[in-house]
Amino acid sequence: MSPFTGTRRGGTAVAGASNTRADQARNAAVEAALGKLDLAAKARLLAGQDMWSLPALPEIGLASLVMSDGPIGVRGVRWTADDPSVALPSPTALAASWDPELARRAGRLLAQEARRKGVHVLLAPTVNLHRSPLGGRHFEAYSEDPYLTGEIGTGYVLGVQDGGVGTTVKHFVANDAETDRFTVDNIVAPRPLRELYLAPFEAIVASAHPWGIMAAYNQVNGSTMTEHRYLQNEVLRGEWGFDGFIVSDWLAARSTVGALLGGLDAAMPGPRTVYGEALVAAVRAGEVEEPAVDEAVRRVLRLAARVGILDGAPPAVTEHPAPVDGDALAREIARRSFVLVRNEVRDEVRGGRPALPVDPAGTGTVALIGAAARDARILGGGSAVVFPDHVVSPLDGLTAALPEGALTYSIGADPSDELAAADRGFELTAVCRAADGRILGTATVPGGRVQWAGSDLPDGVTHDELHTVELTGSFVPRESGRHSFGTRGLGGFVLTVDGEILFDGTEEPKPASDPFEEFFGGPVERAHAELAEGERVEISLLHTVHKIPDAPIKAVAFSLLHLGPRHDPDELIAEAVEAARGADTVVVVVATTERVESEGFDRKDLRLPGRQDDLVRAVAAVNPNTVVVVNTGSPVELPWRESVAAILLSWFPGQEGGAALADVLLGAEEPGGRLPTTWPVALADAPVSATTPDGGELRYTEGLSIGYRAWERAGTAPAYAFGHGLGYTDWEYETIAATAGEARVRLRNTGVRAGREVVQLYLAPVADSVERPVRWLAGFATAEAGSGETVEVRIPLPRRAFEIWDEEAGAWSFVPGTYEVQAGRSVADRRLTATVEARPGA
Repeated sequence: MSPFTGTRRGGTAVAGASNTRADQARNAAVEAALGKLDLAAKARLLAGQDMWSLPALPEIGLASLVMSDGPIGVRGVRWTADDPSVALPSPTALAASWDPELARRAGRLLAQEARRKGVHVLLAPTVNLHRSPLGGRHFEAYSEDPYLTGEIGTGYVLGVQDGGVGTTVKHFVANDAETDRFTVDNIVAPRPLRELYLAPFEAIVASAHPWGIMAAYNQVNGSTMTEHRYLQNEVLRGEWGFDGFIVSDWLAARSTVGALLGGLDAAMPGPRTVYGEALVAAVRAGEVEEPAVDEAVRRVLRLAARVGILDGAPPAVTEHPAPVDGDALAREIARRSFVLVRNEVRDEVRGGRPALPVDPAGTGTVALIGAAARDARILGGGSAVVFPDHVVSPLDGLTAALPEGALTYSIGADPSDELAAADRGFELTAVCRAADGRILGTATVPGGRVQWAGSDLPDGVTHDELHTVELTGSFVPRESGRHSFGTRGLGGFVLTVDGEILFDGTEEPKPASDPFEEFFGGPVERAHAELAEGERVEISLLHTVHKIPDAPIKAVAFSLLHLGPRHDPDELIAEAVEAARGADTVVVVVATTERVESEGFDRKDLRLPGRQDDLVRAVAAVNPNTVVVVNTGSPVELPWRESVAAILLSWFPGQEGGAALADVLLGAEEPGGRLPTTWPVALADAPVSATTPDGGELRYTEGLSIGYRAWERAGTAPAYAFGHGLGYTDWEYETIAATAGEARVRLRNTGVRAGREVVQLYLAPVADSVERPVRWLAGFATAEAGSGETVEVRIPLPRRAFEIWDEEAGAWSFVPGTYEVQAGRSVADRRLTATVEARPGA
């Protein structure tokens, strides 16, 4: 059973009145501290002092409150690999597990990592919805369904806060795409706003009592979210009883008075924000009253008390959970998230057995194909990036798991022929110098990327003195040929390879819709060099720092980029075909790149980049036992899906992804995932796809019909339905009994091995009296049973599943009537039905 459905208010860290002795002590400490502060100190506390923290106030015993990205790992306050972070699978992968308790365990691990790095608040989770499959940041969100999103988000928040670390549930609200995210006005009618986009936030506030919420960049119905009085003050705090703090997304706060009156407590990052001195001036000018400032300060102090950095206030958690093995949990989440969407029986090849799992005792030879099998993409781009101390690629995982000589590898097709981070084969150090040539400090450089914002500078370095940064070190090519080098960033660059200056020039600013993109610039190819495999060459990129006098953040950001020798893609595919022709099993790994899925932009299409589709078609044509592993954070088109034996979706699987892949392919573990979002056959079929504003507005004209709701309303079939996923055993759904409050489903494992099943409940009104979707997810539970065993699961049906938002009344309204409670394996594979009569108060 989902552990957070129907029994939420009796657990750890749930919402409710502050009435324990510890609550009273914290509140007393907060009031005492507030009473000692003058206006200037209060205003200073609400403004970031740097990129990641609020200031300390020693006069009241308050330490500096430290925040950090991200959703799958805790980076800390410095962009460095010197202090590695555990990298878990992507949030979409976590949602694909359909397991809130697993999400809670992930949260506890992240709290453990946060405490180790001195972080008090994690800037996660992202609970925006997969409204359009083109959303570029969907890998960082959970699902297209608000109920599933709320359940997984609840588990995550409970887990992080179990460990005494705060969360900021984000991005409040309707931040469902990246295009023009700083300025777009999303026009959303009251019903879909309440029933879809606000629903996960409401569920998490009610069930997990989060200590923070992050206000989004965008506008909703004419008001920017950092100033949205109705949604932040009336709904979030008034209706829902949220008592935590609201922090802006970075650079989202626009107005001193508007933000304070709109409910924003902390404006990030600093040191220059709409609060601080500007807030003092606004109070003195009579534009806002000091009691409004006190309310915001009170909420920040309450957060500080909860995380244990305010003297005299007992922390909310005094005993942390047992230590978590990060590597083991990352591996478990990955295999539990893998979704097997196709697994065909090929009699002529497998003797009547499905393609997966591969029998390790009789494996024969395996041809592993794809650049993404060797150079694993384990996480999405943007603020989610962390630096693990190791990564297990699919090639690593299968090499370790298979007998020697059983595995061959070929590139087949590279998903990108574009410049990428200078990581593999590079050993680089950043040397920081003043204008007079003095060395100010040094730092390691992960992936050839310098990204120092605010106080995130190497020891001894200040923005005022810093003049140049030189990336210097060596590069060992892994193949011979013509290597390409480039840069990303603004300012002067001098590129030297093997003692020869290959580029000396300057990159000037260019207008861009996203301020981050405008500041960081785009990748530019600069030079080429003929290099030999295995022969070390010295390399240097001297950067003259580009300083923007009026920038809200002082930052240094640039990269050294690299691309290995370009090969004829037809030749690479031909080599892969020959490797596949003689193999017993072929495993092709395809993937997107950081230029396809990342924070900051949406996708233009759903196609796999490069010649990967051609590769799969060519390999499948010569070997019917072809398994395709699709490593993406969100849906892509699979035009060859009917031509291959099996398809396994691995999302972005984290640092242990390759080991988990070997576990699943070879049958040591079952693929445990179910689709958290619908996969279309083609983008043209998707009922909702728009992410580009028109005249500054993006109108959610589809209303309630997003995701599977929209597919069913349109009467068309996707490639793979919401909730779909196969395992390595079979299940017979035997009986269902239901009331308006609970369903009991009995099922039997009819396969030859133990397994896990996700039982999904959909509610479908009969002769509906109001306009609603055909059906919607109302509950789910996990069942486990051995071969031949029978198990029963009890799944609560929450009252909210029978309610709609009444726009005229401005309230939730129970819709009485006859409903079908449908139990099954996906929204399209419903096995059992029970009819219930729902009545108010019943």
